[in-house]
Amino acid sequence: MTILITHLLQKPSNDRDWTADQTILPYAEINGDLVSVHNIRNFSYASTTSYTAAYYDKTFDLDKIKAVYYIVEPFSGLAGSAHTFLSFEFEEDEFVAISIEIRKEKGEKFSPLKGLFNQYEITYVIADERDVVKLRSNFRKDLVYVYPIRTTKEKMSAVFIDMVTRASTLREKPEFYNTLTNTCTTNIMRHANNITPKRIPLSYKVLLPAYSDRLAYDLGLIDTDLSFEEAREKFLINDRAEEFANEPDFSKKIRQ
Repeated sequence: MTILITHLLQKPSNDRDWTADQTILPYAEINGDLVSVHNIRNFSYASTTSYTAAYYDKTFDLDKIKAVYYIVEPFSGLAGSAHTFLSFEFEEDEFVAISIEIRKEKGEKFSPLKGLFNQYEITYVIADERDVVKLRSNFRKDLVYVYPIRTTKEKMSAVFIDMVTRASTLREKPEFYNTLTNTCTTNIMRHANNITPKRIPLSYKVLLPAYSDRLAYDLGLIDTDLSFEEAREKFLINDRAEEFANEPDFSKKIRQ
């Protein structure tokens, strides 16, 4: 009981010995339709643990937003577990992803049980899509599904602003991750519902995000006329990610 109380009384912090890939936090400045995002991660990987770090700043014009994609990375070993994130497409084949993750300290590994007891901070990784997708498909060798979302340009823009604003807030006011209430998928649900209230209901498929693509399909959020099984086959990008790994238009080609 004493250990539990100690854990619950801990306060979130941005001042810890973070892993190299999560040391630098992103933030954004919004000026009308122009959103300047700082510290966009763009690592080049030799393996899951060996990489060349790189970051860049970029200003996005919301008038040029074209599409948003829901990306699902199921995990092996624990039924229902997965990582989910969003990627936004702008004109001229520009793709930027926002991945909500635990912020790992050096030597730290994720445990769903520890995630219930204020053991991890939460962070929004804003990254070049080639970084976060290729890390998962080409190096972790996990299955990766990239689903186009059926929505309006106005709602895409609103979700993008909502997410980069939260990323900026976490840079100043850190929060703890929670395995049930403050995860990648529960936050995506909240961002969507902030723009369209009650669009995504709370479901076990949110808490077990490997099934969240089925929920999105049943809600009409995935932009396809295919059956769910056919959609999963079409939007699984691993073979294309391997084939076009070194192409400059990687993000465009994995969607072909």
